[in-house]
Amino acid sequence: MIHITFPDGAVREYEAGISGLDIAKSISEGLMRKVLAVELDGKVVDAFGAINQDAHIKFLTWDDKGGKSTFWHSSAHLMAEALQEIYPDTKFAIGPPIEKGFYYDIDLGEQKITDEDLALIEKKMKEHAANKERFSRKEVSKADAIAYFTEKQDPYKLELIDGLEDGQITFYTQGEFTDLCRGPHIPNTGYIKAIKLTNIAGAYWRGDEKNKMLTRIYGVTFPAKKDLDDYLTFLEEAKKRDHRKLGKELELFAFSEKVGAGLPLWLPNGAMLRERLQQFLQKAQIESGYLPVITPHIGNINLYKTSGHYEKYGKDSFQPIKTPHEGEEFLLKPMNCPHHCEIYKTSPKSYKDLPVRFAEFGTVYRYEQAGELHGLTRVRGFTQDDAHLFCRPDQVKDEFKKVIDLVLYVFKSLGFNEYTAQVSLRDQNDRSKYIGSESNWDIAEEAIKEAAAEKGLPTIVEYGEAAFYGPKLDFMVKDALGRSWQLGTIQVDYNLPERFELEYIDSDNTRKRPVMIHRAPFGSMERFVAVLLENCAGKLPLWLVPTQVKILPVSDKYNDYAKEVEKTLKAADVRVLIDERSEKVGRKIRDTELAKIPYMLIVGEKDVEAKTVSVRKQSAGELGAMQVSDFIQLIEKEVKEKTS
Repeated sequence: MIHITFPDGAVREYEAGISGLDIAKSISEGLMRKVLAVELDGKVVDAFGAINQDAHIKFLTWDDKGGKSTFWHSSAHLMAEALQEIYPDTKFAIGPPIEKGFYYDIDLGEQKITDEDLALIEKKMKEHAANKERFSRKEVSKADAIAYFTEKQDPYKLELIDGLEDGQITFYTQGEFTDLCRGPHIPNTGYIKAIKLTNIAGAYWRGDEKNKMLTRIYGVTFPAKKDLDDYLTFLEEAKKRDHRKLGKELELFAFSEKVGAGLPLWLPNGAMLRERLQQFLQKAQIESGYLPVITPHIGNINLYKTSGHYEKYGKDSFQPIKTPHEGEEFLLKPMNCPHHCEIYKTSPKSYKDLPVRFAEFGTVYRYEQAGELHGLTRVRGFTQDDAHLFCRPDQVKDEFKKVIDLVLYVFKSLGFNEYTAQVSLRDQNDRSKYIGSESNWDIAEEAIKEAAAEKGLPTIVEYGEAAFYGPKLDFMVKDALGRSWQLGTIQVDYNLPERFELEYIDSDNTRKRPVMIHRAPFGSMERFVAVLLENCAGKLPLWLVPTQVKILPVSDKYNDYAKEVEKTLKAADVRVLIDERSEKVGRKIRDTELAKIPYMLIVGEKDVEAKTVSVRKQSAGELGAMQVSDFIQLIEKEVKEKTS
């Protein structure tokens, strides 16, 4: 007999070898029909697999992240089965689930797939889904796995197998399709009720530009047709809010092939937006005791070897830059934290000096594959609103909580009211990814969990999501479309102070190591602007928008009065432009609405006589005539309240 512990703490006894599905059935038939996978002692596994030892269980349904991931992973196999039937010579690379759906990278040889072919693949997928083909798992020896895929002449699977050992290899089969896979999978294909293949792209094998370009097919599936209908509606709305489209329309940023892929050019409107965001956070930081610092865009390669960044991320960095004479090697800065450690060391510190808080809007560089670049959300050069706090161990929790307050202030001010705090911890099954002692990791993880609990944050725990040098608290923000974005992050680090031999003199006159807290409320300026634009559909808050007011003279003869109004507004620090085009006022209003400028001041004969302006607000319509001084008060009040 085995003992199964449920999330509510209840413990039940079952025969060894029972499956998660059967345990669910013992509770109710309805629950069993919803279960896609189960989580045993924190690991997601097949719901149909045998359980042979005591374990904590959690049933994963469509409402759970692990349930969706399993569903979409199985859908990738379903698509591969359809591809194998339609294109028998297909060679299969990898087919993982992603945040919204799945993809499979395939090698079609000389065969080409177009968007028109997707309907045929979808049809074949639906046929196999209707057959309710069961997924089965089989452990395979390395020799047998090699023999199987040698016969199928699939070089990609053979390369993957080459990196595995006996005992690590499993096959999954449904219908006539067998794949090398760790799993888990849903019980059968019948759970998949709605299918949509979304697009085709190219992808290098293993993300290496030196390897062959494969065909990547993306898709998404759902357990009900209504879910798919809702998703397609969501996609249409998402297209309207795409930050790349809005960035072009609002003249915020651009990209140039001559400058280089993934390196955004900020246009005047975008530069003004960035400056206001930076000023907003700098003001809050100064009030919280942060000290501004500036560091170079490059650093000696040994700096990043000391920090461990070169070992962990060297392959994702740009190639080292060699000096022409001395033979030194430099890297484009991939992180700000090693530089801040060196700033800390420039003067001796006592326990009375701590905490020390250094803040910098520092630009860093990471070499992202061309196929992974996406507008401002995935770039090769980006600016982090970075800060590093150096404190005594007894100060860690309080400092961490103060940073949480700052992050929440940023979110509230910018309209991000729905968020989850993700406690990102070590991978319990692979500690080799991380640097530093087990004891320091334990202390840091506990400090984060306690701080989050004491602040009453809505939290989830994710194992394997920690940084290589320490655990972190990641803020997952939901936008207006319900999408989740990782924005602010706070990390506790006992390891870099050790590597850089940072010290302070304690009250007992002994030398101690400070603890380091990494913090970035925006995350990166580029990604934050992208998410902000999509969240507000380009209608930026009044205090941020580059142009707050546009004056629209009804005809050219009122231009002089418009200029008087403009001068008065500018004297009150209102950002204003005049539309002096010889166009009808209706056209001017429409163009101003499209430019998403919050306020329009229409001036005509009556306004000149009464020394007023006719106020119109974006998406709200006419507010009526008012004195210029009253309008300025309206603007100042709205800016002060940081309302949108």
